[in-house]
Order: sequence, then structure tokens, then C-alpha cells
Amino acid sequence: MNIKRIIPDMITSCNLLCGAVAVMMAVQGHFSYALLFIIAGALFDFGDGASARLLKVSNEIGIQLDSLADDITFGLAPSMMVCCYLKPMIGWWAVIALLMAPFAAIRLAKFNLDKRQTSSFIGLATPPNAVFWGSLCCLPVGMMEHSCLPWVMLAMTLVSNYLLISEIPFFSLKFHDLHWRGNEDKWLLLIGMVIILVFAIAKAICYGHWELALLAGAACVIWYFVLNIISQLVHRHQA
Repeated sequence: MNIKRIIPDMITSCNLLCGAVAVMMAVQGHFSYALLFIIAGALFDFGDGASARLLKVSNEIGIQLDSLADDITFGLAPSMMVCCYLKPMIGWWAVIALLMAPFAAIRLAKFNLDKRQTSSFIGLATPPNAVFWGSLCCLPVGMMEHSCLPWVMLAMTLVSNYLLISEIPFFSLKFHDLHWRGNEDKWLLLIGMVIILVFAIAKAICYGHWELALLAGAACVIWYFVLNIISQLVHRHQA
């Protein structure tokens, strides 16, 4: 057996395992741990592609396995988190949040077939969507009770489902080189994420609630949205 050829598939399997554990944590109400496993899955998702390119190996099974793992980690896991988070507040209406899983599957299937998405994305990618919702589920429940916020959150899941399968362009974080020119949006995204994470960790230390640091995930995704809007406006102006 050629060990080199199965290394990317092993990393992809770790992504799937992280997603499965995140689902289990969500069902048990451990939303912070579920989010950490989603983030770990995202790192494995980045690692399997990087290792395949580095080792110069590729196979059809790996492509299919990658999509399956992504739907578990970035589709089922965050949708289960939102459902379990909202159910005590709005009852069985919370199952509407589970629609995120099939919409993520459609998004991944479109990505596999769409030749336009080699260097950028058409529609919101599943990892940032998962991190956003996983991060919001780390909000203290006391902030959501006795208000319309749970219903707003449920309605927002429908908006994100649309974004997943939309034709809206989003830039990716794939670097072809490390130069500033041509990678301005990517470098600004990374710089902004570092600032947000440092600020969130500092606040968490001050208040003694590490859950606050996990909310940085949602803030980073919002920063990505803002940068993407600016990037699209700049490109249209240059065109």
C-alpha cells in the first residue's frame, strides 16, 4: 500500500470525526466544545487539500470523502447546535434550523461541479457559515430568553441557507503567493482576524468567561462579509 496516497484521506477522516463529535456535543448542550471541534475540523479540511498538493496525490474517493466530511462538520454539526440551542426557547420550531444540513450538502455538490470556483467561491462557503452559527450558540442563554431574539436567530438561518446556494461571489483564502499586491483582501482578512481574536481573548481574561472568546468566530465571519462587499465594489469599479 502506498502510504503517501492515503495521508490526505486520513486527514479528511479526522475532519469527519471532528464533525461527529461536534454533533454529539451539541446534543449534550456543550456548545463551546462543539464549536472547538468544528474549528478543528476546519483545520483538518485545510490540511487535507494542502497535503494532497504537497504530496502530489489525488483520487476520486478523496474528493467524495471530503464533501461527505464537510457536510457533517460544516452542515449537520452547526445545524444541530442551533436546533439544540433554540429548542428550550421556541420548542419544536427549532427543527427548522436543521435545513442548514441539506443546504450545505447542495452547496458542496455545486462546488464539486462548478468550474468557476477554482480561485474564489460562488455562494458562501460552508466552513465560515458553520463557525458563525457555532459561535452564536456560545451566547449565554440568558441573553436570548424572554425576547424575540430566538426567532430572529431562526430566521437568520434561512438567510444563511440562501447565501450557501446563491450566485453571490466570495473571495477565498487561497494564496498563490505571499505578496501583498493581488492578495490585499486576504491579508486584510487575516490581520483583522488576529486583531479580533486578541481583543476577544483579552476581554475573556478580564471578565473571566472564556465563552466570550468563542464569540470572536462570529465577529471574524462578519469581518469577512464586510471585506467581501468592499472587494466586490472595488472590482466592479475597476471593471
